[in-house]
Amino acid sequence: MARNYSDNAQRYGFISRALHWSMALILGWQFLTTVVRVLLEESALDEFMWGTHKAAGVVLMLLILLRVGWALHSRKQRPASLGLAASLGHIALYGLMFCVPLFALLRQYGSGRELSVFGLQLMPGFAGEKIEWLMLPANLFHGWGGWLLLLLIAGHVLMTFAHRRQGQDILPRMLG
Repeated sequence: MARNYSDNAQRYGFISRALHWSMALILGWQFLTTVVRVLLEESALDEFMWGTHKAAGVVLMLLILLRVGWALHSRKQRPASLGLAASLGHIALYGLMFCVPLFALLRQYGSGRELSVFGLQLMPGFAGEKIEWLMLPANLFHGWGGWLLLLLIAGHVLMTFAHRRQGQDILPRMLG
């Protein structure tokens, strides 16, 4: 059976679906690590899960860049938007999926600590004072932006069911 890698007017192709669902899984993991951090801080489960949070965030940042690039590349072949609210909702989702990890990277840099994931040093550390003017907005936005992203994701999921009740079954477009 041949796989359709590209999007078309009826369905998203394999690449769009793979990016969407892999990001959904990683985002789910990120929110789970955060909930465990809040509820079970300093437990063995927290130590394990929180230890994956930065690496998963870096993977998410790479995937969102790939996803935006792919969406721009295939914008003329994709299924049509269901309206202005859907378009604005997707823009907000993409924006937060990019900005939340970006602010985490800014916070990491401002802290002076190095960032190494998967054995690769992505950001060297530095000695001296932290860059507070960089860390303050990053601290604020990364947390609150993450919870706002979760709210938008919940709305995104709920809207698939709302559309289905209205006779527009849009879920198969992303299921393949």
